[in-house]
Amino acid sequence: MEGLEIRILGPGDLGVLADVDPDTFDGPVDPRWAEAALVAPDQHLAVALDGTRVVGFAMGIRVVEPDKAPVLYVDEVGTADAYQRRGIATALMKALLDHARALDCTTVWLMTEEENEPARAFYAAIGGTEEQRPVYITFDLTA
Repeated sequence: MEGLEIRILGPGDLGVLADVDPDTFDGPVDPRWAEAALVAPDQHLAVALDGTRVVGFAMGIRVVEPDKAPVLYVDEVGTADAYQRRGIATALMKALLDHARALDCTTVWLMTEEENEPARAFYAAIGGTEEQRPVYITFDLTA
């Protein structure tokens, strides 16, 4: 982790996403969607920077309901292949957890596949607790 910086991005930080290691996200960063994510008040993006290059990220979405305290849903965590096993994902999750506390969130939650043993071990190692096996349902809005 030495020499790397962890930052929570916000409006005005689109330029930070101009230099991203191609293995960091699932695909290339689209400036339209990147800007939309950065200006959305309830989307929160933590990045790991090696100099000016983004080499890891963790994305969370704050959810507020009328009858519950805010929670943060972690949508995705990723680290460029060449930077894995250096504690970057741990640092990103810690930053996102700290950020969630500052947003008055009482819980952070996420989902991963049952067969994804490395992810499950990682989340357990940083204090996560498995609670249930949800059913994953999607709606294809492009059909």
